[in-house]
Amino acid sequence: MPQIGYQWLSSKCGVVPVHPFAVQSEIGRARSTSTDGDIRREIYPEPYRPTASLTDNLTFAFRHEGIHLEFLARLYALPSVRKELEAWIAREPTGAYARRACFFYEWLMPAPLDAPGVSKGNYVDALNPEEFVVGASINNTRWRVRDNLPGNRDFCPVIRRVEAVQRAETYDLAAPLAELEADYGIDLILRSAVWLTVKESRASFLIEHEQDNEDRIRRFAAVMESECGQHANPFDAGTLNVLQRGILGQSALRYGIRRSPVYVGHVARYQPVVDYIAPPWQHIEVMLAGLTRFLERTAGRAPLVRAAAASFGFVYAHPMADGNGRISRFLINDILRRDGAVPAPIILPVSATITHSTRDRAAYDKVLERFSRPLMKHYADQYTFGKTEIAEDGVEYNLHFHAYEDALPAWRYPDLTAHVGYLADVIDATLAHEMRTEARFLQANDKARRAIKDFLEAPDNDLDGIIRSVRQNGNSISNNLRKRYPLLDERPELGAQIVEAVAEAFADDKSH
Repeated sequence: MPQIGYQWLSSKCGVVPVHPFAVQSEIGRARSTSTDGDIRREIYPEPYRPTASLTDNLTFAFRHEGIHLEFLARLYALPSVRKELEAWIAREPTGAYARRACFFYEWLMPAPLDAPGVSKGNYVDALNPEEFVVGASINNTRWRVRDNLPGNRDFCPVIRRVEAVQRAETYDLAAPLAELEADYGIDLILRSAVWLTVKESRASFLIEHEQDNEDRIRRFAAVMESECGQHANPFDAGTLNVLQRGILGQSALRYGIRRSPVYVGHVARYQPVVDYIAPPWQHIEVMLAGLTRFLERTAGRAPLVRAAAASFGFVYAHPMADGNGRISRFLINDILRRDGAVPAPIILPVSATITHSTRDRAAYDKVLERFSRPLMKHYADQYTFGKTEIAEDGVEYNLHFHAYEDALPAWRYPDLTAHVGYLADVIDATLAHEMRTEARFLQANDKARRAIKDFLEAPDNDLDGIIRSVRQNGNSISNNLRKRYPLLDERPELGAQIVEAVAEAFADDKSH
């Protein structure tokens, strides 16, 4: 069937984006809508067909398919398109679509159009707020367009307000937190926050296959506890250095924002496999400024949306010499706390939810691949392993990517729609399961302590160690425990009472 809108423009102009068109339109016999995964397919009858011109198909795309920033950046880079836009606005100086097209050109391109601007016409939104997550509006007087984009030219995520995103926008974190407090009491919830911080740290390292180093785990936990929501701008270079040094400690090889190429990959059959190539380091500082602009433009908007865009936007930029994954997951709690969605000292152990099962971990990898796979497929023939070179920061590298400039629009304007829905699901599972599991454990542990104290005097630390040992030993007194506490050998009935107290306290708890 004949393609129209963005697909027609793509075919006619030879411009193919990394991010697929979320809405794809064609001319057919009757009007219909269908979905294929994230792609919505629209069939229109013949009367909807635009003329075979750039301006008519761009108008159709703006009206029916939304705004695709990456594609527009690539399309507008063609010299012929610039001339067509200048002719279009000269013909229709008050046309809403002509003005929006010119606004987007000057928002995306480094040089303005050779056109005088307009003085008439009602102001129109750059993005339809019913279809996209938007930022605070700023009137662009040259084109009489309300600039409500949630970022700037160097970084602006595209988030379509599909059903999952709308659920994330209205998700009320206060309600499940209040239920936890009602069910377990504020004291228990605050006590669990201490362990949850360590649990989040441990799980964050598990994602990176580094779960066994206790010093690293507790170092990251300390950063989570002390730095969340404490800095005016989490993307400031100084702030990132504080976070990175706190996470990595004083023995890392490199600190700060990277000044070298980087890729993420793995080894298969002794051969390196490239999973993701990060943006060139020369653009990192302006991309961080773009992330800052995103937080400024979306201040007061849905915290979950902001947390998802900040976290995944950061990890795709991959700006640091080391620690990018841990900082990206720190940002989730940081944004939720600075937005007042989660009160101090609560830390949501989202990494624990991510690593809860093989299936959960696969879901995390899958959402990361929503961006990385199309990028690597698009540029599959544009990178090679070759001569080893030394970058400005002393890093040796031998992967050479030959399309950094061409790939910039993809890095600058990532579609993070799926990422918002994913994070909302993770946080919902965290509140419904991970935090309740911890609260139930502490409640049972307290019950066991109290029962044991009825017949045995001991400090809480010792009692916790005894309870843990009994549970790990299948509700029995181990030989190691008897050696550590000879009284248990001298008075066997004490051991039996301890086992009974622990078994009863944890009868309904299957955690830990």
